[in-house]
Amino acid sequence: MSTANKRLVAMIAFVGILLLIPFIAMQFTSEVNWSGFDFLVAGVLLLGTGLLVEGVLRTVKTKSKRLVLVSVILLILALIWIELAVGLFGTPFAGS
Repeated sequence: MSTANKRLVAMIAFVGILLLIPFIAMQFTSEVNWSGFDFLVAGVLLLGTGLLVEGVLRTVKTKSKRLVLVSVILLILALIWIELAVGLFGTPFAGS
C-alpha cells in the first residue's frame, strides 16, 4: 500500500474515532444531544476537510504554499464548525 493510500485510510479512521467521542458522550450525559443529521454533517465536514488537505499535500510542491493553503482550509473548517455549534455570526445557516 502506498504512503498516500495509507494516509487516506488513516484519515478515514481518524474521522470515525472523532465521531465516536460525541456518540460515547451521549451515552453518559444529556448535555450532548446529536441527531443522525449532526453526525452526517460533522462527518462530511471532517472528511471533506481531510480530502482537501490531502489534495493540497499531493499537488502543491512548495512548503510555504502548502502551509498557507492548509491553514486557510482549517480556518474555514473552524469558522463553519463554530457557526454550526453556537451561531457566532447569527446566520440562518446555524438555525438562528
